[in-house]
Amino acid sequence: MLFYTVIHLFLWQNKPMHILLIDDDIALCELMERFLQSEGFHVRSAHDGDHGLQLACEGNYDLAVLDIMMPKKSGMDVLRELRQKSQLPVIMMTARGEEMDRIIGLELGADDYLPKPCNPRELAARIRAILRRSEKKSDLEASTACQVKKFGSLEWQPKSRTILDSSGAIELTSTEYNILSVLMQHAGEVVSKHELSEAALGKHFAPFDRALDVHIGHLRKKIPPTNNNMPRLKTVRSVGWLFVPE
Repeated sequence: MLFYTVIHLFLWQNKPMHILLIDDDIALCELMERFLQSEGFHVRSAHDGDHGLQLACEGNYDLAVLDIMMPKKSGMDVLRELRQKSQLPVIMMTARGEEMDRIIGLELGADDYLPKPCNPRELAARIRAILRRSEKKSDLEASTACQVKKFGSLEWQPKSRTILDSSGAIELTSTEYNILSVLMQHAGEVVSKHELSEAALGKHFAPFDRALDVHIGHLRKKIPPTNNNMPRLKTVRSVGWLFVPE
């Protein structure tokens, strides 16, 4: 574990990652702050929804960890308003067992969720996974950086992490982009739930985890159909999904 931590600190020391904790549990925030700082993150906390939203919209953070139940403005309201202005990666903190809160959070644009109370090491691992996927020069994108790809009216620009249609850039969260880019990289091929979860979410697929289903549902609403008016994202029952190139 010590070797793992040292490696991450070495890799990230030239690019400090700034994390925003938005939670009214001051003692929990202090605990998380100490641990995340020991892992090499720069951390700031806000203890109500209004203040948290203000800080998140300033654009000085790489990721926000957002609790649902807070004074002045709930986590759901913060996320809803934040998504109107920013695609900042967000991990929602939900009460253990509250599946509906998790689904609503994902529907509003959260990138991932964790039940409370959570292990600080797991939170750090989830943060790293999301930040790695959000890096503009990931291994996948570096290999395709100059390869702008077109699928009918869609254009994929890996270098800028942009998907365009006839009306311009499509607004996607970092997780939605990651999912779509994996599917487009394998256009015309079925990508299994396990492969997509590993590649796009950075975690093993759990049978009862609906995160992928929710994100795919969002993408279907945002991505225009083919020239034949067929949906771009096809579900292959019990297996996974396929991006229809044209």
